[in-house]
Amino acid sequence: MTDPRTVVVRYIEAVRDGDADTVIASFAEDASWHYPGSLPISKIWNGRDAIVNEFLGGMGPLLVPGTLEIELISTTAEGDRVVAEWTSKAETVHGTTYDNRCIGIYTVRDGRITSVIEYADTQHVAAVLFPGAD
Repeated sequence: MTDPRTVVVRYIEAVRDGDADTVIASFAEDASWHYPGSLPISKIWNGRDAIVNEFLGGMGPLLVPGTLEIELISTTAEGDRVVAEWTSKAETVHGTTYDNRCIGIYTVRDGRITSVIEYADTQHVAAVLFPGAD
């Protein structure tokens, strides 16, 4: 499957379903993920291993296991770019509820995600996932 929309939908569904093998296989080895803002996770993550193990994997310890719910709202595709909108909900280890609506701009080449720019309510992310962080 190399259709960009299919690749992105399959990736988001794999995150939702906890399918680590598909998550890893979705990214090109030299992919990048840009998470703008001033949070501890805000930067450009370079390389599949950093994206999967440090960025995505780093979120796991902040959430109560088994509480993550992801719902894909929509996708729009043009050429190798796909814009996906989804919601993420989970209970946090801080006793709060994470409930955010996100947009990602994905670039897909040769059936793999090569770059992502993600936008979310970073004020909400800071308040519920990183309380007390400056």
